[in-house]
Amino acid sequence: MTDRVYPSSKPTTNGAAAVPGAATTTGTAANPPSTKPQLRQPYRPKPQYQHRRHRRSNRNLCCCCCFWSFLILIALALLAAIAGAAVYILYRPHRPEFTLTSVRIAKLNLTTTPDFSTSHLATLFNLTLSSKNPNNHLTFSYQPFNLFLSTTRDVQIANGSIPAFTSGTKNSTFFRPVLSTSQDLDVESVKSLRSDLKKQIGVALKLQMDTKVKVSMGKLSTKKVGIRVTCQGIKGVVPKGKSPSVAAVSNSKCKVDLRIRIWKWTF
Repeated sequence: MTDRVYPSSKPTTNGAAAVPGAATTTGTAANPPSTKPQLRQPYRPKPQYQHRRHRRSNRNLCCCCCFWSFLILIALALLAAIAGAAVYILYRPHRPEFTLTSVRIAKLNLTTTPDFSTSHLATLFNLTLSSKNPNNHLTFSYQPFNLFLSTTRDVQIANGSIPAFTSGTKNSTFFRPVLSTSQDLDVESVKSLRSDLKKQIGVALKLQMDTKVKVSMGKLSTKKVGIRVTCQGIKGVVPKGKSPSVAAVSNSKCKVDLRIRIWKWTF
């Protein structure tokens, strides 16, 4: 009998199938080592701790500055309030007092041309005023006064002035200013003034005085502050003939207000 040779069913070591009748080799070629690609690590930005610290420090510095500024303002306000209270307790300051004693109307003529094109106003007033300083430790130094006499409808009918003067402690000063005008009026002012002149009870007048005053307390003095004195409750009638008429001033009252100017506005 002849012997049959069967091919081996075991796979070759190099992974290829055995071929019948092929010679077998004593060794197998070694597989090259497999090289895996290296994976790159994802980019992770470093936290900006330094910038955050700078921002926090700047914010804290700003907060501290605001806090201390606020405390300084409160301290200054408290000091000003304490100083004001001390001055008030020591000096007991009071506003000056003004009184309108009499008003004599020597002339109050309103004439119109025949063609009604123009209307002319001519007036002359003699006033008696008094200024009183009720304070024991304060002295008022006034600049010249500008006086304006007008109706309650704001039609100006006379103007004048009072010279500068100083009002000492517990002192009263009297003045006799003369107010007058000679001017042409517009149509609206003429209508308003004619309506007031026809009233039997007289024309309601208003006196306005503007000036600046400096207050002195011993060696201390304030800056010049604007004041306005307004006297209302005056009733005057047109004089008849050459004799002047006397206006009623028994109900007149004079009010003193501060005039503070900030840039373009006056309060």
